[in-house]
Amino acid sequence: MTDEGAERTMQLLYALRSAGVTDPRVLTAMERIPRGHFIHGIFKDRAHEDVPLPIPCGQTISQPSVVGLMTQALQVGPRDKVLEVGTGSGYQAAILALLARRVYTVDRHRDLVLQAREILESLGLHNITTLVADGSHGLAEQAPFDRILVTAAAEDPPSPLLAQLRIGGIMVLPVGQSDTVQSLIRVTRTGEKGFDYDELRPVRFVPLLPGLGTD
Repeated sequence: MTDEGAERTMQLLYALRSAGVTDPRVLTAMERIPRGHFIHGIFKDRAHEDVPLPIPCGQTISQPSVVGLMTQALQVGPRDKVLEVGTGSGYQAAILALLARRVYTVDRHRDLVLQAREILESLGLHNITTLVADGSHGLAEQAPFDRILVTAAAEDPPSPLLAQLRIGGIMVLPVGQSDTVQSLIRVTRTGEKGFDYDELRPVRFVPLLPGLGTD
């Protein structure tokens, strides 16, 4: 890493801590995964900035502080099996892969899945399975999951995802109308039909859409 690259990384880590990301495991994972690998074209030079940036298929790569806060709220353990709904660029999945035993990530856009898979493989992250699927239905064949992370906003937590969460498991997702400020919430499954909900902070994400993309 160049001196300039190291300085930018330190600035990003400072921004993460200032935003409330304090978990050492999360900070170490985010230091190890260069965001620039997941951004192409004219926006690549802004990879170290704490801002969301556009990616193909009309999607965005979330700002690093939001990635860090969501990951921290998920409380991922080294033996956990994680489902991510909304692969996008693959950046969030890469962070999760350094923290969990196994990560399954799904997206409705085939082009995004193929690009993310190539990047993740080039980084040597072999505990990630990337799939083209309707994320609102989860991934029943691999359920239950210890942790579920959703990177698109639904009006309410989708019932298939709640059903695929292990008792004692945690799901973090944005909820709310797509054209208003949404809330990031953490759902903890307390029993067969029991769930606790914690509201964490306001956020803004693209909507969670049913079906597959047209790309």
